[in-house]
Amino acid sequence: MDKLTTYRTCIQQLLQRYQGYTPSTEEIETEIVTDTKHDHYQLIHIGWKNTRRVYGCAFHLDIKQGKVWIQYNGTDCHIAEELVELGIPKEDIVLGFQTPYRRQFTEYALN
Repeated sequence: MDKLTTYRTCIQQLLQRYQGYTPSTEEIETEIVTDTKHDHYQLIHIGWKNTRRVYGCAFHLDIKQGKVWIQYNGTDCHIAEELVELGIPKEDIVLGFQTPYRRQFTEYALN
């Protein structure tokens, strides 16, 4: 399996794992949104909690220039570490939600 296919598979496994977690109410669904042509991946919550509309992104990941970019992590989960456990090397993971300046102090790629 080539690198791009491996990274796509790892991201989809990660999102499927989190999709399986049950929301606090049955009226909220957890959906995986994928665009494998452009390599955009999201996990979103959508539905209702009482009379309040719920819609939001939990995770947003992209694959750009052979690296996995974590664009957004709206949870307290360490998904970069989980991607490493799935087989993606740290030098191919970019914490896109951090400023380029702060990325130099992490164990992950700058860009």
